[in-house]
Amino acid sequence: MSRRVVTLAHYYTEPHIQQMADKVGDSLELSLYAKECEADTIVFAGVRFMAETAKILNPQAEVILPDRGSTCSLVTQTDVTALKAWRESYPDHVHVSYINSSAEHKALSDWIVTSRNVDDIIAHLYAEGKKVIFSPDRNMGAYLNFQYDYDMPLWSAVCEVHDKFNQAALDEAFAAIAGDKYLIAHPESPLPVLQKADYVGSTSGMLNWIKAYNQAPDAVIFVATEDGILYNMRKARPDLKIEQAPIYSGCQCNQCPYMKLNTQQAVERAQAGEGIRIDYLSDAQMDAARLPIERMLEFSRRYYQ
Repeated sequence: MSRRVVTLAHYYTEPHIQQMADKVGDSLELSLYAKECEADTIVFAGVRFMAETAKILNPQAEVILPDRGSTCSLVTQTDVTALKAWRESYPDHVHVSYINSSAEHKALSDWIVTSRNVDDIIAHLYAEGKKVIFSPDRNMGAYLNFQYDYDMPLWSAVCEVHDKFNQAALDEAFAAIAGDKYLIAHPESPLPVLQKADYVGSTSGMLNWIKAYNQAPDAVIFVATEDGILYNMRKARPDLKIEQAPIYSGCQCNQCPYMKLNTQQAVERAQAGEGIRIDYLSDAQMDAARLPIERMLEFSRRYYQ
């Protein structure tokens, strides 16, 4: 009997990798799909924490990551032992962690969030009178503290891709355009960039903003996130002038090196059963990490459906 292989790809992978996938999406969409798909094998064209999340949510499936090097700076910049001590220093706080984190990190969390639902989940916790600490993304936490006047203590890690966007380069790019211009940005970007944005949201949120755009047709729309999503945006709205936001004067070339390790050859090998198997997580680790993820998924089902 043949095994059912399902290939998942994040928006930040190359267009030809997305075309190989059964499902393309952001972290929340892919997490839900991984949990519910009836797959014997899941090939995850993304980064390691995404593949780990798929295994945690669908432990019966074999999960394969195409390339060993597909990690994330938010993971590599976080020492889990130090994180545990930091969390224990706030015993009366709820620990909310961004999904861009290792399985060990998730197991130390009370809630997991994605960039799409982080605003709503943290608002929900504050409405219940809870105090919150946030990890691992310092930029995202700083934006939330600024936007909603929270006082969350923050862990100090950043996405090395989004952290390169800067206000000075944007000011220069904006000054060179005489007509209308807009900026949409992912909340992993630095606060001065987010303060300049016309819209701040998740990868899917930015894509939906582009799809719904009905303002000046000749405007230039700058996008402060990894360049993979520009393929989807331009495919959805070929009539618009969409550019990646610059990271320094004259450069619009910001890519995640880890996502780009998902080459056609690597994904094809994974689909054939080769690659990095996510088989190193213990049942206890997966159980501990699954609880905060399930809280997020249940909240998302109730809030967004």
